[in-house]
Amino acid sequence: SMEAILKLFGEYFFKFCKMSGYDRMLRTLGGNLTEFIENLDALHSYLALSYQEMNAPSFRVERGVDGEMLLHYYSDRSGLCHIVPGIIEAVAKDFFDMDVTMDILDVNEEVERTGKKEHVVFLVIQKTRRQTRRAKPNRLQDSENIGREQEALQAAFLRMKEKYLSVSVCPVKKSNWDVVRNIVTFGKGHLRDTFEPIYPENLWIEAKTFCDAFPFHIIFDEALRVKQAGVNIQKYVPGLQTQKIRLDEYFSIVHPQVTFNISSICKFINSQFVLKTRREMMPEAWKDQPTLKLRGQMIWMESLRCMIFLCSPKLRSLQELEERKMHLSDIAPHDTTRDLILLNQQRLAEMELSNQLERKKEELRVLSKHLAIEKKKTETLLYAMLPEHVANQLKEGKKVAAGEFETCTILFSDVVTFTNICAACEPIHIVNMLNSMYSKFDRLTSVHEVYKVETIGDAYMVVGGVPVPVGSHAQRVANFALGMRISAKEVMNPVTGEPIQIRVGIHTGPVLAGVVGDKMPRYCLFGDTVNTASRMESHGLPNKVHLSPTAFRALENQGFEIVERGEIEVKGKGKMTTYFLIQNLKATEDEIMGRVKTPPIHKGKPKRDASSLTLGIFPLYTSDVSGVDLV
Repeated sequence: SMEAILKLFGEYFFKFCKMSGYDRMLRTLGGNLTEFIENLDALHSYLALSYQEMNAPSFRVERGVDGEMLLHYYSDRSGLCHIVPGIIEAVAKDFFDMDVTMDILDVNEEVERTGKKEHVVFLVIQKTRRQTRRAKPNRLQDSENIGREQEALQAAFLRMKEKYLSVSVCPVKKSNWDVVRNIVTFGKGHLRDTFEPIYPENLWIEAKTFCDAFPFHIIFDEALRVKQAGVNIQKYVPGLQTQKIRLDEYFSIVHPQVTFNISSICKFINSQFVLKTRREMMPEAWKDQPTLKLRGQMIWMESLRCMIFLCSPKLRSLQELEERKMHLSDIAPHDTTRDLILLNQQRLAEMELSNQLERKKEELRVLSKHLAIEKKKTETLLYAMLPEHVANQLKEGKKVAAGEFETCTILFSDVVTFTNICAACEPIHIVNMLNSMYSKFDRLTSVHEVYKVETIGDAYMVVGGVPVPVGSHAQRVANFALGMRISAKEVMNPVTGEPIQIRVGIHTGPVLAGVVGDKMPRYCLFGDTVNTASRMESHGLPNKVHLSPTAFRALENQGFEIVERGEIEVKGKGKMTTYFLIQNLKATEDEIMGRVKTPPIHKGKPKRDASSLTLGIFPLYTSDVSGVDLV
C-alpha cells in the first residue's frame, strides 16, 4: 500500500541522512526520543541558513505517562504523513534502543498557522528493546499475552484519543512519591534516565542582576501584558518601558507561524520562536533602519501564570549589527550569538575572498583567451616572415645555424617594362598593381607549398626544398611558375590597361640558407644557384618560364611539356643551353591554380575532392623521388 511504501521510505531516508554526514548532528539532538523530536524544528531552522529554499515540516510533542506521547506533525505537503512513522521508528531503534508504535489519531487542516497546513496527530507508545526481548521466550502463552497486550494498547489508544486535546502543555512537577520511586528503581536503568534535579527554595538572584545578566528577555502574562524586560531590549524597543503594554503591539511572530496568543504559543512551546519588531511602533528616527529580530525560547512559568521569552538578536554579520546601530557589547558575554556573528563574519570574508578569486580566475581565463588569440596573430605574422622552425628557435632565444641544402629549386620573376610603368604612373597605382599581383602569388605559395623568400620591387623570389627538404621541389616550383603566368593575366597594367607581362627564371642546385640580422631578421639564401636563377629570369622572355639545364633535368620525364630554347650567352656564365616550360600535361588549369570545382558524380566512379587535386600535380609529395605519378 502507499502507506507502507512511504513508511519504508522514511526508514531509508533516516539511513540516507546518516550516510550523508548528518549522523553526529542527529545523535546529539536529544538524550531520549522526546527530546530528539522536540529539537527537530531547531535543526531545520539551522539548516535553513544553508538551504534557503527549504520548506521543512514542524513537530510538536505533548508528553503523556508510561512512555506515551502525542506527536503533532505540520506540513505544507499533504499526504506524506506516513513517512513520519518510518523515520521515528528507525530513530528509536538506532539511537535509543527502543521500539515504538505509532497510530494516527486525527488528520485535519491547521487553521492557526498561516496558510493551509496539514495537521496530523500521532499516538506514540515507547517500549524498550530489553522488555521486548524479555517477552519473547514466553511463546507458549502467546495467544493469551497478545490478547492482553492488544486490549491494553487499544485502551490506551482510546484514552489518549479522547484526552489529547486537553493534555497539559506545561510539565507538572512530580510528587514526592514519584521521586522516592525513582530512587528505589535507580539500579534498573541508565543513570541519566533516573536523574532528578534539585531546586532551591528561594531564587538567589536580584531582579536588577537578572535583567542585566539576560539583557534580551521578556516576561508576559496570559493577556500578553509585558511584566519585565531585559535592559538592552528596553534600549532598542523603548516602548517596552511603558506600563501595561501588550507584547503583540510591538512584536509579530515570524516563526512558528502561529496566532499571537498564549494558547498558540503553549502548543509550540518546544519550538524556536522568532519575533520581529513592528516598524510603525519604533521611534521616527529609527524607521529607516532594518527591524530587529529576536530568536529564542518560550518557557511557561506555571506558578506565576506567565511566559518568559529568553532570546538573543538574530544577527548573522557585523554589517547587520551596524545597520541596527548595535554593538557586540550589547550582547551578554555568555551569549554565543557573539561567537556566531564573528564566526559567520569570518566565513563571509572567506566566501568573499573565494568569490574574488573566482572572479580573478575568470578574468585571467578571458585574458588568457585573448592572449592566445593575439599570440596566434603574432605567430601567423612571424611565420609569414620566417620559416616556422626558424621562428620557433628565435622565440626560444636560440641561435639559428646556417644550413646547407644539396639540391633545391629557386625561382625569380619580374614585371616586363616595370621601369617604364613606374615613370608613367602615380606611386599609388604601382603599389596597387604590385599588391594585387603579390597577393595572387602568395596564395599560390600555399597551394604548391613553396617558400617565399622575399620581394624587392617587382622581383619575386621563391624556393622549393628549403627550409624543409623535399624530393619534389622542382615539380612544385614548376607548377607555381605556371600558376604565376596565369595569375599575371588577371593583373592590369595601369598605363595601358592591358594584362601585365612577367618573366620567370628557374634553376636547380645547392644553396646555403640562414637567418641574417638582429632587427628585421630575414631567412636568406646564398650561393651560385641564386645568381644563376636570377640570370635565368633576366635573360628570359615575356610570359615565358625560362629553365636552366639542371632545372630541365629535374623536370624531365615528370609530365611537363618543355621545349629547348637553344644555346644563349649568359652574363657571368658563358654559353648555356636553356629551355622553356610550356605546361603540365597531367594537371588542368584549375588544379594548377588551386581552384576547387565540384565535377559531376558518375555512377561507379569515386568523387574527386580538393585533396586529390594536389596529388595530380604533385606526384612526388610523399618523398618519392622516383617520379611515379600517385594518381
